[in-house]
Amino acid sequence: HKNLAKALRVLKTRVYEVKRQIEEKKRADQRKTLVGSGDRSQRIRTYNFPDNRLTDHRIGLTIYKLDQILAGDMQQVTDALIDYDRQQLRDDFDGRDDG
Repeated sequence: HKNLAKALRVLKTRVYEVKRQIEEKKRADQRKTLVGSGDRSQRIRTYNFPDNRLTDHRIGLTIYKLDQILAGDMQQVTDALIDYDRQQLRDDFDGRDDG
């Protein structure tokens, strides 16, 4: 009985440690995705003045109201970013493994 109890404790500890490592890797991967490499070729936004266009490359958003955005009307941009973030959270939640 003592051996069984000890074996179960050891197994439980190992399973917990593996799950913790998996979660830590997920967080690290997510952070790396958010932070990026810092390479100049990894663009976040492009401001194209001749076409009056703002493009957010992270979420695939293009808006032809650059003048309004620069004047402070950021609602369309913030709404799109919030929607994207919510979708990412839903995707993460739907894709998780509850074991």
